[in-house]
Amino acid sequence: MLPMMIIMSSLALVLSILAYRKGVALEGAKEGVSLLIKVGPILVPAFILAGMASKLIPQEQLGQWLGQDSGLKGLALGTAAGALAPGGPFVLFPILAVLLKAGTGVGVITAFLSSWALLGMHRVLAFELPLMGWRYTLCRLAASAVFPIVIGFLSQEMWNRLGPA
Repeated sequence: MLPMMIIMSSLALVLSILAYRKGVALEGAKEGVSLLIKVGPILVPAFILAGMASKLIPQEQLGQWLGQDSGLKGLALGTAAGALAPGGPFVLFPILAVLLKAGTGVGVITAFLSSWALLGMHRVLAFELPLMGWRYTLCRLAASAVFPIVIGFLSQEMWNRLGPA
């Protein structure tokens, strides 16, 4: 956590200096504060939700259903959950980080994220189907459906081969 904070702070400092030299530092700061005001109220409950979920989900159940040895069942569950999960990264990443720490397999988390990006029903129903039509949407979904499972499997294999952190 600390290295990432140092990297992000250093990047913010460098970009602030560059913005100051271009005379746009105040505008950049205003945009940053505006984003914090919009996103902050979403992040706080998301982190609380993630923390509560980590304490309420039984570890042995989590391991059986979603652990690194859950196999195709875990990858399929991760894929289905990712396709059905509403919301954006501000909500999902804190929850997934807690699930990863609680013992959910890397492959399952990766299948979830891949499915959320490729198959997310909230985007399909709100944008793709009405704008692109049922034929295009069905073809794209059918062609994309296998990839979250494959990506999850490959991610778990790589994770296992890298050994302990």
